[in-house]
Amino acid sequence: MTDPNELPAAARDFTFRPLDVLTDAELVHGWVTHPKAAFWLMQGATLPDVEREYMAIAAAGHHDAFLGLHKGVPSFLMERYDPAYVELVGLYDPLPGDVGMHFLTAPSDVRIPGFTRGVITAVMRELFADPATERVVVEPDVRNTAVHALNEAVGFRPETVIQKPEKEALLSFCTRAQFEAAVRERELAI
Repeated sequence: MTDPNELPAAARDFTFRPLDVLTDAELVHGWVTHPKAAFWLMQGATLPDVEREYMAIAAAGHHDAFLGLHKGVPSFLMERYDPAYVELVGLYDPLPGDVGMHFLTAPSDVRIPGFTRGVITAVMRELFADPATERVVVEPDVRNTAVHALNEAVGFRPETVIQKPEKEALLSFCTRAQFEAAVRERELAI
């Protein structure tokens, strides 16, 4: 995990902890079944469905789930996976250091400008805090234009459209250098 003291002040507002299925499943169930989470593909999931899904992730050797907190309040979900074993097996040739990622912000009636961009930036910082991570891989639904814009803002470059069993996805990559350049560019623009 990233040392919060090494981050810029605003970034310190975001922290991560492993998802605890026993205590977090009900909260996460509300997030993944919310209409705003349509691309998470769990709209009709029951609480036991969510518990089973995240128990399977917890038991997997190549997939992890984390609860993201904003100023100590659970506010988003992050999944990290090894694309050589999960999600993208046979759909592209993974390189050493590739790490797959999913993220979902909690639904809210209060709009905080820049919040979701802050979340994805924190997620990327967390992933790149591991020196073994060379490149982050994402595969969002091709129709999810909002997440494509967020991905681009943190340095992702689209590679190709792939067909997964559950969706047509835009396979995109972001190297450490691309992420750092995107963050620097945004900081200079402020």
